[in-house]
Amino acid sequence: MHQDKPSHVELLRQDRARVDYIHRRASNATAHLNPIGDSLSVRVPAIIDYSISRYSFIVNIGLGNPTKFFSFTLDTASDLTWTQCVPCVNCYDQKNPFYDPTQSFNFTNIPCNSNYCTELTRFGCSSTFTCLYEEEYIDYSKTNGSLLKDTLHLSNDIIYDFIFGCGHNNTGNFEHEDGVLGLGRGPISIINQTPQLYNKIFSYCLPSRPDRIGYLELGSSVLGVKYTPMLTYPEMPSYYFLNLTAISIAGEKLALPPTIFSGPGTMLDSGTIISHLPPTAYSALRNIFRKEMSNYPMAPPLFNLDTCYNFTNYPQVVVPEVSLIYDGEVIINLNFIGIFIMFSESQACLAFAENDDDTDFVIIGNMQHLTFNIVYDVGNLQIGFGANGCS
Repeated sequence: MHQDKPSHVELLRQDRARVDYIHRRASNATAHLNPIGDSLSVRVPAIIDYSISRYSFIVNIGLGNPTKFFSFTLDTASDLTWTQCVPCVNCYDQKNPFYDPTQSFNFTNIPCNSNYCTELTRFGCSSTFTCLYEEEYIDYSKTNGSLLKDTLHLSNDIIYDFIFGCGHNNTGNFEHEDGVLGLGRGPISIINQTPQLYNKIFSYCLPSRPDRIGYLELGSSVLGVKYTPMLTYPEMPSYYFLNLTAISIAGEKLALPPTIFSGPGTMLDSGTIISHLPPTAYSALRNIFRKEMSNYPMAPPLFNLDTCYNFTNYPQVVVPEVSLIYDGEVIINLNFIGIFIMFSESQACLAFAENDDDTDFVIIGNMQHLTFNIVYDVGNLQIGFGANGCS
């Protein structure tokens, strides 16, 4: 059955549900490799494809022998890579034909006593003692099916015995992606399945528009980035945390309590759209932002975005620079595309929202990743940022 694209409000509701789930989790608190060439790194294009999803970032990767190609969304808050699979009990419409393991010469099931199986959050055993998985997402979307291994193709690299989910029953808010590429820090993520090949390091640049191309690169850093320490939250060890120390607007740091960000902690998440700040920090940012933007007519709020503008008669818009400052004086200067989310010319909203409470941790969503080189150096526990990675 064809699913319509979600409305703007529904999209923001799903985004907020993801943030709420992350906050709730906090309060409850190796493959055989065949590198082609000597570089030990591989780069694939990362794109926005409106036919799949408006605010997800897509990479094409190959599975099986012979190889079939699939469009996966990048997710730094997931470990498991999975795709929809034949036989399909409950599947949504996707861009490409479903993966059929029986058509690949290299596929094998994973036994349920394998470490890869027992380290999953939710796993089970089939009648033939093969591993079954279930993955529930932040917005209560679910995938379940068989855990198996097959050949993964990334550009010219071939990774044999790559372990991933073959989803037979997939429900919830998926759009038209073929699956998810899990870039988290857990044992089953692509990062930890390929340490000898890619050295536990990856980077990406998320493009700002569908007519621009970004990248995902495994196995090498990028020149011209500044690093801040990668932190680990013990209850959520797969997620990427860092220390946001300040926010400035129009060159002035917001006057905030010294532990407003370090108290709860800050998470970097490629799958959340809007950045979520402590209410104390958000109201300080919003108040100055509205003063700086007082020459422009406001538009009605949209769901949890309360600072929106109508730019219909303004071909040129001057926006105050907003900067995120991380530990080590790593400064991210956001421009228009990292400050506003444009729903239409008559509704452009400040791309920040407030958490329910100052004790909920901060989430830096993908609007504030756009066009930056971002390097996740898991081996050395550091995250790097550099401007002008893509456009």
